Amino acid sequence: MKNSAILLVTCPDRKGVVATISDFVFKHNGNIIHANEHADEAANLFLMRVEFDPSAFDIPLAEFPKHFSTIVEKYEMNWRLAQSSYRPKMAVLVSRYDHCLVDLLYRHKSGELACDIPLIISNHPDNKPIADFYKIPYTTVPVSKENKQEAEQKILALLRQHQPDFIVLARYMQILPAQFLAEYPQRIINIHHSVLPAFVGAKPYHQAFERGVKLIGATSHYVTEVLDDGPIIEQDVVRISHSDSLDDLLRKGRDLEKVVLSRAVRWHIENRILVYGNKTVVFT
Repeated sequence: MKNSAILLVTCPDRKGVVATISDFVFKHNGNIIHANEHADEAANLFLMRVEFDPSAFDIPLAEFPKHFSTIVEKYEMNWRLAQSSYRPKMAVLVSRYDHCLVDLLYRHKSGELACDIPLIISNHPDNKPIADFYKIPYTTVPVSKENKQEAEQKILALLRQHQPDFIVLARYMQILPAQFLAEYPQRIINIHHSVLPAFVGAKPYHQAFERGVKLIGATSHYVTEVLDDGPIIEQDVVRISHSDSLDDLLRKGRDLEKVVLSRAVRWHIENRILVYGNKTVVFT
């Protein structure tokens, strides 16, 4: 595994930011591998991702904040430094649908998702054989109207015990309470169907089939208190033909959901996402 340092920066858009950051890395004997930037003129905001080789860097990365502080103050930066060699811990919440879970676990096993999975939590026991196959601990916490608050506290206790860096909702069919969002801000990734036109409620693909839609889609986003309204990470669509059956729509929808979710998870792991307002910049 490569060992690079990744600097993520958000600040007011001013002249000299790129030159200053590049010069800082150069002066301390770092070698820039990738540099991506975006300026939002309407918001007067500058966003940047700089990945550099720290092998000859003359500052210990633990002391990076002290040496970088003058630049931070000058440009009023929000920033963080990550290392590609760090494997974040990802907790997965899932209900009965298994396609997203299977895809994530396969990609994790194959090395595509460079993270550790300390646990899978579900409100149903259906997917335990899948977790057992991949040797990932699986805990069932049934959720009903009568025990919802108790179940949520049990799930929260499990998460606190294992301390994941982020959470993925792999078709987890429960609404998370505000307490979860407060403990994991911008660290819960969800996937949901996004069909055009948008069909709400039960059986969205059935509704889409009845309307004869020509496109269906999927959206992955960070979870916020407003249901399905968090910053969007990735979206994709697939064309539907009049000859497609309902089963075809369901199959195509499942394929979209799992690949869109896996892309979002990989980009999060690789520190490619910057969130501002209710939007994201994804440096792919």
